[in-house]
Amino acid sequence: MHEDHGTNRRTHGAAALFALIAVLIAGDLVTDRGEGASLLHLAVETLVLVAAAAGAAILWRRVGRARLDLAAAQAEADRWRAENRALVRGLGDAILQQFERWHLTAAESEIGLFLLKGLSLKEIAALRDTSERTVREQARALYRKADLEGRHALSAFFLEDLLPAAGAENAAEAENAA
Repeated sequence: MHEDHGTNRRTHGAAALFALIAVLIAGDLVTDRGEGASLLHLAVETLVLVAAAAGAAILWRRVGRARLDLAAAQAEADRWRAENRALVRGLGDAILQQFERWHLTAAESEIGLFLLKGLSLKEIAALRDTSERTVREQARALYRKADLEGRHALSAFFLEDLLPAAGAENAAEAENAA
């Protein structure tokens, strides 16, 4: 749906590079024309100028679209959160209550929340200003206390009953038709 921030920045940098090349070629064209360069030489440089300018325009347009896509995705997420605020708050409370039932430490609970949000161990370590090894060990302790196999099982524990079963709608339609 949208490019990540790093890709967007690289695309913007490439567009700026193309624009710089176009400006340099334009300056060279003016100089070459004044020095009486051949028409073939001027024509080739003009084609390169047009290609560089077109490349810059296309890439800047792509960056603009990515920003619009990102803004649209953010607006959609904000709308969804606003519409489901009470449900999300209730789910958050239920998750914390389950963490208490598993007797997780505060650190393990925090790790669990970050894992449920989809962060990598490296990202969690950076946010918590700790080593990745420490985060890995705390995650293992969480899984052991919860009697879960890992990150996917942790997510499934909380999402299993929230999400409709795959094909459930089709099964209900088939049952009603019979």
